[in-house]
Amino acid sequence: MSGIGVEAGAQAARSRALAVLRVRGRALAVALLPAGAAVILLTGATTGHLVGRDWDAARWAVGVLAVLVLLAAAGVAAVVARARPATTPTVPVPEESAPDLYRMVRDLADRLDVPVPSAIALTPDCDSWLEDRAHCAHGPPRPAPDEAAGPGRRRPPVAPVLVIGSPFLWWMRVGELRAVLAPVIAGTGPSAHPDIAAARRFVRGLDAAVAVASAPGRCPLTRGLCAALGWVARLLLRGCREHATLMERGVAVAAAERAQAVDYGLRIVAQEQVGLAYAGWDRLLTRVALPAWRMGRWPSRLDAGVVAALTELSRRDRLAEGFTSRLGERPACDLLEEPGAVDEATSLLAAHLFHGGPAEPRPDWAPVDWQAYPEEVVDRTWRSDAARLHRVLDSLGVRPSRAPGAPDPDGPTLSRLLDHLTERPRNGPRADRGNPPRQPSGPPDTEPGTEPGTEPGTDADTEPGTERSAALAAGLSAELAREEARAQSARQSPSAAQGTAGRPDGPIRGTSCDCVPPPFPPQPHRTARELLADHVTAMVCCAAVDTAGAVPALDWLDGPSLLLGGERAADLTPRVLSLIEEGDPGPLRDWLAASGIRPEKPVRLV
Repeated sequence: MSGIGVEAGAQAARSRALAVLRVRGRALAVALLPAGAAVILLTGATTGHLVGRDWDAARWAVGVLAVLVLLAAAGVAAVVARARPATTPTVPVPEESAPDLYRMVRDLADRLDVPVPSAIALTPDCDSWLEDRAHCAHGPPRPAPDEAAGPGRRRPPVAPVLVIGSPFLWWMRVGELRAVLAPVIAGTGPSAHPDIAAARRFVRGLDAAVAVASAPGRCPLTRGLCAALGWVARLLLRGCREHATLMERGVAVAAAERAQAVDYGLRIVAQEQVGLAYAGWDRLLTRVALPAWRMGRWPSRLDAGVVAALTELSRRDRLAEGFTSRLGERPACDLLEEPGAVDEATSLLAAHLFHGGPAEPRPDWAPVDWQAYPEEVVDRTWRSDAARLHRVLDSLGVRPSRAPGAPDPDGPTLSRLLDHLTERPRNGPRADRGNPPRQPSGPPDTEPGTEPGTEPGTDADTEPGTERSAALAAGLSAELAREEARAQSARQSPSAAQGTAGRPDGPIRGTSCDCVPPPFPPQPHRTARELLADHVTAMVCCAAVDTAGAVPALDWLDGPSLLLGGERAADLTPRVLSLIEEGDPGPLRDWLAASGIRPEKPVRLV
């Protein structure tokens, strides 16, 4: 351990903490300045000096100003002291449910000679940090009576909570997790310093006061007072922002230097696993969890799923020669008594944070196991997309397929879609001559053939290649917009509002410790080409399942997939793109014939 580096970082952090506190002292001095002037004028009157009508008027004016400034300062100080900073939503891990994990953390703290974190919590993200929750009524336990400060002594700051990314527990081995947590736990040392703790409380209080002042729905008088409060809090934040940033940087330097001697060699390997876990976690959420969330289901074993995804990624790309031997070591989730229950709790929290779903299960928000995922999520998603596709075809006036031998030409068939998207020669007959397709009624401020949120004349790389493909993509965009509007209206209904009453809906509310950040967008933006390709692919998959004995499956890296004869159908996408971009159904029809899929037979929709 480099004692010089630790001391230098700690000294820099302390000096910047004092600079933050000096900003607070200057603000107090400015607030007391009119009162001091009023005291001087009053004293002059009692001693026979500063007498006369002008001095009397000055005393009244300065006295009133002093009272107003003191009242305003007291109000700002009260709001800053009582405001509750935002607290990251986490899953608490009591000591009785993870004694081995707590033992490892205590051992690390003893070896680093720093205070032990007051509690441990998990976050559904690939990160770890310390979080001060002394302001929260549900925060860490207070010191025992024998540990409390005696009369006339300052009570030591409560140690922060150690927040650990749940994917780390499932993917990393015990030694790797220990190496990753060492520099994080080392940060409890500077947190125990009184000046640093006081500076952090002041900055957090100002930040929470700004959030309180920015809360909507107030009367004009209250809005004026809150505007003044917000102006003062922002002014003080600007004055101490740079000092607070450099203070935290010094704390990080001191913690990193202190942790150098603990598992330094293993930490290099562990950092590689951190990056790998982040990549796998992001892919699992966007490719696998997101389709389930949009169907009203939430996978209940996301952390176990990231292990499966990263194992598959390592198998495909051969990331490490000793990968198999590494998986044979003890995983960090073995430090938990009931890893399955913890995984389910963090999976529900991930769906709540990243998608905006309910915080608790309910009939329309139910968990799904990985074994049931293909049938309950993949198959339902395909059939929902296929049903939407045929609704749009109906709105465009597309006639049913007239394929020979079709058992039900009026049913939802793949042939209907293929016939419609097939590009005819420009001077040749049109299949729907005399019944031209009508443009769908899209949302306001959109032009036919454009996707909502895009400008007409977008780059050709983002638009389907044929006129019919563009019209169909525009119809799908309009249909999706209407569905999202209906879902949003349902969430804002009185019954839904009663179910969410009392829950914060923003990143900082200033009055609660259960602050929840706003949900991420329910689905990533898809271009017109991607939207149409997804729906055409879904229709092909439905036809494959219903007519050729194919089965829906889950690919840990790519999400929903189709199994034909036990093998993944990986060559479907280029054939779909050939149809929607060039109007050429030949490659797709050849693939359907080779796979035994009958496009003229109706498929089951939802």
